[in-house]
Amino acid sequence: MSLTTAPRLETERLILRGPEKSDAEAVMAFLMDPARSAGFGHIAKRGEAWRWFAMNVGHWHWHGYGYFVIEDRETAAPAGISGIWFPETWPEPELGWVVFDGYEGRGMAFEAACRARRWAYDELGFTTLTSNILPDNDRSKRLATRLGAVYERTYHNENMGEDELWRHPGPEAVAA
Repeated sequence: MSLTTAPRLETERLILRGPEKSDAEAVMAFLMDPARSAGFGHIAKRGEAWRWFAMNVGHWHWHGYGYFVIEDRETAAPAGISGIWFPETWPEPELGWVVFDGYEGRGMAFEAACRARRWAYDELGFTTLTSNILPDNDRSKRLATRLGAVYERTYHNENMGEDELWRHPGPEAVAA
C-alpha cells in the first residue's frame, strides 16, 4: 500500500510509484552504504536513514511530489528512486535519480528520470527543473548531459557543501 497519493507512472521496463513500507529496507540500505550514496547524501545511522525515508513520504504530502520508487517490471523489486525534490534550502525543484546496487549500467536511471521529468512538466505544470550534482560525481554529470541538462553554476548547498546546479531543457524541448 502506497504511503502517498503519488501516481503510478510506467515505462517499458519500469514502474514509478509512491513509496511503500516494504521499500524502506532497500532505501535505507542505499542511504547507509557510503560508496553508493556518496553523491546523494550518505546517512550512516539506521534511524536517520529511516527518518529520510519518512521525510520523503512527508515531502509528497507537503508538495504533492517527491521521489518515486523505481520498480523493475521484470522482478517487481525496488531498483532505485527518482522524482522531484524540493526541500527547504534547495534553490529550485530538482530532478533527482539513483539506482540501487545491481541496477546500474542498464539505463534505468535515465528511463526513470525522463518519465519523472515528463510528469513534472505535463501534470504538475513545471516550466523548468534543475539537478544538483556534486562536483566529483561524473556519472550523474554524464546522465544529466544525456538528459539535455547543462551546467549553470556552482553554489553552496547547506546539506551537501559545494554543489553544481544543472538546468534541464524546458517542456517544449522534451515533448515526445
